Amino acid sequence: MKELHVGIVGATGMVGQEFIKILDQRHFPVASIHLFASDKSAGKSVTVRQQKLTVQETSEDSFKGLDLVFFSAGTDVSKHFAPFAARAGAVVVDNSAAFRMDPDTPLVVPEINPEDCEHHHGIIANPNCSTIQMVVVLYPLHKVNPIKRVIVDTYQSVSGTGLPAVEELKSTSRAVLDGKPAEPHVYPHQIAFNMLPEIDVFMENGYTKEEWKMVTETRKIMHAPDIAISATCVRVPSLIGHSEAVHVEFTRPMSPGEARRILTEAPGVKVQDEPTAHVYPMPWTAAGQDDTFVGRIREDASHPNGLAMWICADNVRKGAALNGLQIAEAMMERGWL
Repeated sequence: MKELHVGIVGATGMVGQEFIKILDQRHFPVASIHLFASDKSAGKSVTVRQQKLTVQETSEDSFKGLDLVFFSAGTDVSKHFAPFAARAGAVVVDNSAAFRMDPDTPLVVPEINPEDCEHHHGIIANPNCSTIQMVVVLYPLHKVNPIKRVIVDTYQSVSGTGLPAVEELKSTSRAVLDGKPAEPHVYPHQIAFNMLPEIDVFMENGYTKEEWKMVTETRKIMHAPDIAISATCVRVPSLIGHSEAVHVEFTRPMSPGEARRILTEAPGVKVQDEPTAHVYPMPWTAAGQDDTFVGRIREDASHPNGLAMWICADNVRKGAALNGLQIAEAMMERGWL
């Protein structure tokens, strides 16, 4: 198999570090790896495949000779540098929101729409973490029984905000337990022993951008522009792993048993659904895992065509780095990379 020259922009962040880890774990064919970050992180040494590599400052000339570049350094960085990487001949897999809703940029979850990768113009967008885990579960059901409406409430870990937020949860939790005031810096309020119904900024329609991403991205990925979707996204004091309570209205009734059978055979999905034995998905056990976990599958008592379910996944892994690498793997399998 062809070996690729790979770049990682944002290599010192949580997702960048996860990219480095899974490239090795999944034996991705790499000829060389080049690590990039901001000027603050440039010069740091990072161990990659038992070799120490020096992180370089990202510049417009960083991408010459690279075949594939993973971006995970934020929207502004992607907007500026990703086009330079694409013009240099690399395929960009971007983890930010910069290009997700660009009609000329594929938005891909490999279990659902890998064929969209064929029509890229140098950049492929990696969806939002909360969107990925929801559509991985919903799409296999949608293919059998088209979905008309989704109401989702998320419980998202602090790792979705990055390393500073993880440290803030740890430090403020210690402070509260010691009887001291918790002083937030990353979030507008204390996150320790608290929940914040505010992820990203509020829009004029009353939704946050995080919530609206789930609406627009789901429709684009599933090629289902008419699905009605409403989301409420909440930050919770969990270190890693996002959870979602999802209520789905189908075209016709679907029994929980039928849904379980479909999802048991779905790629990237693992059913954990024996509630009387206390078996159901949890963010703690989803952490570090590749699969998206679903359980508490039951009839929605409010609608004859409805099901309710509970979904958990590792937001840094499947919600970001793993999905990005799976995009590259899907392209290589098809000879597109």
